[in-house]
Amino acid sequence: MSDVYVPGIKSRFDTEKLVEDLMKIERIPKDRVEKNIERLQSEKTYWQDLGRRMSLLRESARLLYSFQNPFNDRLVISKDDSVITGTATRDAVEQERSFIVKQIAQADRFLSDPLEDSYKIEAGIYKFSLGEDELSFNFRGGSLREFTDTLNRRAKDKIKASLITVKPGTKSLLIESLVTGEAYKLIPSEAAEALAIKTGMMERINDSRKNIDLKAQQIQSGSVSGEGGGQAFVTVQDGVLEVKAGGKAAIPVVPPITSEQALILKYETKSVVLPQIIATPQPPPGPSIPPAGSASYGGVTVDNDPFLVPLPAWTPPEPPERVDNAGVLFLNFSDGTRARLPDVADTGDFRTEELHLAGLAANKTVVSIEFINDNTHRDISIRNIHVFDPDALGGLAPRNPVSRAQNALISMDGIEVTRERNTIDDLIPGVTITAKAPSEKPVQIGVEPDREAVKEALISLVGNYNRLVAELNTVTRNDERIIEELSYLSEEEQESLRKRMGVFSGDSLLNQFKTSLQRIVTSPYPTSAEQDLTLLAQIGIGTDMRRTGGTAGYDPSRLRGYLEIDEKALDGALQTKMPFIQQLFGYDTNGDLIVDSGIAYSIEAVTKPYVETGGFITLKTDTADARVNQEKQRIDTLDRQLAAKEAALKKQYSQMEGVYNRMDQMSTSLDQFVRQNNNNR
Repeated sequence: MSDVYVPGIKSRFDTEKLVEDLMKIERIPKDRVEKNIERLQSEKTYWQDLGRRMSLLRESARLLYSFQNPFNDRLVISKDDSVITGTATRDAVEQERSFIVKQIAQADRFLSDPLEDSYKIEAGIYKFSLGEDELSFNFRGGSLREFTDTLNRRAKDKIKASLITVKPGTKSLLIESLVTGEAYKLIPSEAAEALAIKTGMMERINDSRKNIDLKAQQIQSGSVSGEGGGQAFVTVQDGVLEVKAGGKAAIPVVPPITSEQALILKYETKSVVLPQIIATPQPPPGPSIPPAGSASYGGVTVDNDPFLVPLPAWTPPEPPERVDNAGVLFLNFSDGTRARLPDVADTGDFRTEELHLAGLAANKTVVSIEFINDNTHRDISIRNIHVFDPDALGGLAPRNPVSRAQNALISMDGIEVTRERNTIDDLIPGVTITAKAPSEKPVQIGVEPDREAVKEALISLVGNYNRLVAELNTVTRNDERIIEELSYLSEEEQESLRKRMGVFSGDSLLNQFKTSLQRIVTSPYPTSAEQDLTLLAQIGIGTDMRRTGGTAGYDPSRLRGYLEIDEKALDGALQTKMPFIQQLFGYDTNGDLIVDSGIAYSIEAVTKPYVETGGFITLKTDTADARVNQEKQRIDTLDRQLAAKEAALKKQYSQMEGVYNRMDQMSTSLDQFVRQNNNNR
């Protein structure tokens, strides 16, 4: 079929080339539409980039006045981080405190003697007490490594065992509590006690713990004045001895205790302050005077004059003197001397005291504890009196203690406090302090604003502002200098800006938006210190923050609305004007607890209509998408038209070529016919 185009056979007239050239002309409308689609897609990308820049600026601004603004962040600054550190919440108040860390909280850590690597631990029930908790497990016997693995697996993060190579070829077993505090002593029992003794970790001692019983029949009671019975002033009930105001009592210590050992006297006291009720004394009634009598005669009665008894003038007595004395507890010694115990605090509840007997008794023998409550309005109680050796653990004492269980002892502004942990969060509201090491000298701790966080937030705001202004300057103007001035951009970023230069030069809304931003950062705003701080430039941020002594020549880049930071001026303002800087960026002017003024508030308000859902940027991108879809539909129509046109051209040229071929064949046949006739002649 001569009208069918067969690929691979070269046309005499190069029909394929002719059709291709003609189709190029036909495709010109489609090419224009495709370029328009590329332009619309690029514009959509530029709008999206502008939207991202606006969103970044909006978020930076909102951060400066929202509930989570950095102005309310607090830092704890310690003069010696090796002694004590701290953290603060946003609720913490600016303040400065003085701390002395007398001792840090520690846990029991016991080390055994060096043991051979082949040392075997016997089977048995191994028990460890840690405060009120008890760990018990059955070990079937095995090596040191097997024992430590079993203990660590069963200890539940409260006790830990490890092997230490103290000498080559040997291992020392370290068993330690993971819970600090004096109340959490690590005490082995049963097979664990035998192991501790056998490995040289502990040794047996005489347990010197003594509980001093409070029994009514053993306590000597009386009154300070010597009047009245002691039972009216002293009571014992449920293990609590109460000595009322004006009473005294002596608690015998049987047998007497010598203070030669490192013993601790521990007890709990409570003081209850009574209301001081002073009765108003009345004058004495005076003598009883009989009636004077009378005489009657003839129905007439005449009364005698009453007896007259002159009485002295009555003077009311002076009210009793109020006595306040917190030093009511004493230790009595066998030599007849005594030592006063610390004052009893008016806590209203029991408070624990722990004292070293050696410092009070000076090697004397304690025979009794005496109460002399000469207060006129204070009842004092005592309970739980114990004397014990702090190094004794149920009749055991560690031979190689790495550390001993003890509470943290800290003095804050002269007030001594104890805690079971080194991290304390209930001493200063909103502040958590952590004791690191004992110190002899006071360490100052200050709670102050996190100025670095505020500075970083301000720098972020300025950076996002400048990038957005640079983007706006680029897309609304055709000026190569705008890009050349942005020296902080990479070559790729500069080239990306060149592609979009002036693409929105006719968009009035973008120009209005840029003008609004520039007006916001240069306008004054109300603060509670209006005479000292109302402008952004007053904290070192402005459009032309030139250094003193710098050149003042013409610089076109300073006229494009970019912000600059004078870091020295900003640091000084953050140091002295933090509350007013916060108000400069977000301020509640009418007291309704809602921010309604400020630079950050204004920036957020002006950018919101552009970047919110359904806003200006969304409208622009949706419009671009709609136009792209329309253009794609045009392309589909043009593709169908072009395909039909190309098919028609190919058919026409194929038919033409077929006609030509038939004519060529007829010409060849005529030539052959003529040659044959000539040959026949």
